[in-house]
Amino acid sequence: MRVQIEPFNAIATGVFVLAILHTFAAARFARLAHQVQHRHDDKAQAHGRPASPSLGAEALHFLGEVEVVFGLWAVVLLAATTAYAGWDAARHYVSDTVNYTEPMFVVVVMALASTRPVIGFAESALRRVAAVGGATPAAWWMSILTIGPLLGSFITEPAAMTICALLLARQFFDLHPSTPLKYATLGVLFVNVSIGGTLTQFAAPPVLMVARPWGWDIPFMLANFGWRSVTAIAVSTALYFVVFRKEFRGLAARSPVPDVEQPDDESAGAALLPVPPWVVAVHVAFMAWTVFNAHAPALFVGGFLFFLGFARATAPYQSRIELKTPLLVGFFLAGLVIHGGLQGWWIAPLLSRLPETPLFLGATALTAFNDNALITYLATLVPNLGEELKLAVVQGAMVGGGLTVIANAPNPAGQALLGRFFGGTITPIGLMAGALLPTVIAAMVFRLL
Repeated sequence: MRVQIEPFNAIATGVFVLAILHTFAAARFARLAHQVQHRHDDKAQAHGRPASPSLGAEALHFLGEVEVVFGLWAVVLLAATTAYAGWDAARHYVSDTVNYTEPMFVVVVMALASTRPVIGFAESALRRVAAVGGATPAAWWMSILTIGPLLGSFITEPAAMTICALLLARQFFDLHPSTPLKYATLGVLFVNVSIGGTLTQFAAPPVLMVARPWGWDIPFMLANFGWRSVTAIAVSTALYFVVFRKEFRGLAARSPVPDVEQPDDESAGAALLPVPPWVVAVHVAFMAWTVFNAHAPALFVGGFLFFLGFARATAPYQSRIELKTPLLVGFFLAGLVIHGGLQGWWIAPLLSRLPETPLFLGATALTAFNDNALITYLATLVPNLGEELKLAVVQGAMVGGGLTVIANAPNPAGQALLGRFFGGTITPIGLMAGALLPTVIAAMVFRLL
């Protein structure tokens, strides 16, 4: 009936489905790009020409970049909107209706969290915890995957994901574990970060959407979410450790690849100086400013510009600030919110008609194919939703936040930072397989305890 009233609903959802299918096919595009480039190089060699990039391979490689998928299909959506309702309507939706605060925040907080002083500070803190287990790869793995996600309740989930991913890259993925263990690690990381931000009401985007309308505060979050999240994180991580314990013993004999830190200022020389405590303190202060003003883009973007100036002034202590990855992740999220904003026509009625347990399962399933913050936001628009139903929909959205890259806002950051350890492309099926067991454990903890 809603499609009959407004046929564009079907068009918008059709484009969104195609974008989702594209994310699942990204790995195939990447493989095709390598094949096309290889054939192009062989042909050039046979004719005595120097090797050169293939235009077809570059186009396929572009289509294989997961971070550009939703932005690419947003262009298609914009064209469809213009053809259906005119340019003014399309411009109004993209410019005035869609809220880009979260994508901008993720760009800034990722760039800050990945700086040398912040990573060094987090690494030194977790080293003390890992030292209890002998600082083995297993000890580092356990420490990062249990403590790191819980930091998301205070420094926001995107920042926690960035720090956890970078530390896992240094202390674990550089040891070249097996593919099953890689995907298991990625799955438990995504699930743990998704539920690890529930100790407070201001750090996890899905909770943030409902905290003010429904009057949830820190005591409420600790009583209904926090202790369950800690339990689920501990159980999932420990269970995967038991499953892969033999491989962890083998990894203990390997040495991680040392990181090559490029100086932020070429004139600073190749050797970076040890980071003094006052520089770490200033970085932490910029992080705190960004988190505190997470809903005020003018303030946190302005603060980031001041930070770039500070980083330049303290170049001897800074490694090169990488902006490409945060910008790609922000582009991914911006495209996702453009598409997601047009899916309420079918998600909201679905949420309003489900009883408690089916609502929990429905929210978990919907989250796999949509940002979980959108699911909880649409739940706030459902009138007369009972307290048990409110808990069920938010719990489902948090539990399902690790099943796919698009399920939770921090996931694209983890994929962008760790994708190089998966041959450049993380397969959706592999990620879902790795996240399935932690998701089931979290669901049982939230619904049965």
